Amino acid sequence: MTIAAVMQRSTAPLARRNPVAKLVAATVFAVGILFTLDPLTPALAIAAELVLLPLFGVRYRTLLRRGWPLLLSVFGVVLTTILFGADRGGETVFGLGPLDVTTGVLAVALGLALRLVALALPGIMVFTTTDPTDLADALVQNAKAPARFAIGTLAAFRLVPLLGQEWQALRMARRARGIDAGGNPVAAARLFASTLFALLVGAIRRGTRLATAMDARGFDSGVSRTHAREQRFTRADWVFVLGAVLLTGAILTVSIATDTFRPVLG
Repeated sequence: MTIAAVMQRSTAPLARRNPVAKLVAATVFAVGILFTLDPLTPALAIAAELVLLPLFGVRYRTLLRRGWPLLLSVFGVVLTTILFGADRGGETVFGLGPLDVTTGVLAVALGLALRLVALALPGIMVFTTTDPTDLADALVQNAKAPARFAIGTLAAFRLVPLLGQEWQALRMARRARGIDAGGNPVAAARLFASTLFALLVGAIRRGTRLATAMDARGFDSGVSRTHAREQRFTRADWVFVLGAVLLTGAILTVSIATDTFRPVLG
């Protein structure tokens, strides 16, 4: 997997916006969704996100291919809520062993699942259409972030595709040594956990070496640095951020008007 396969420049209208503007818009959208626990607000947010997806230059097929781990997380959230949810009010829908699955627990599970998807989609749209170097430059020039933080962010983005390659290398190396779970699910779980631990150790070692190399090259010297590519925060970027604020406000207004709004702190 290459860098371009994960994050790429796009000529789509919203994908061309300043990386900081896209981050601010995604944050505003996420904060609005977190204000309420009802399922209607994240459902409306997901609908709006899916409508805006082509304007970011992301195909629905690409979203499904890259977002399949999110579907697994949604399934886990729903199952955990059904099994251990405290809200058992409402009518009983069906029985699950000693548990009664009620309309109350299903509403909570649905709300959590929709919120998870609604919060993840903006991140996928932003980071899929943002070049890592542009993001680092914009953080320094437009958000006035410290250069050490911005360059560290750039390095992290550059290393993301390597995790997939290293995972495949670890699996093939273990298979070459005859380490295989066969059809045993317990052995498969143990093999997965040990491979994941080896991947984590390798990532920490690589990050430590990279941090040492960056310090040795003076990335934390405190000297003002120049920028090869200038990032401009234009009027269109301000309009984009304002549009995110208005869209978030409209979704919350609909939720309040339909009397489904359930504030987190209420």
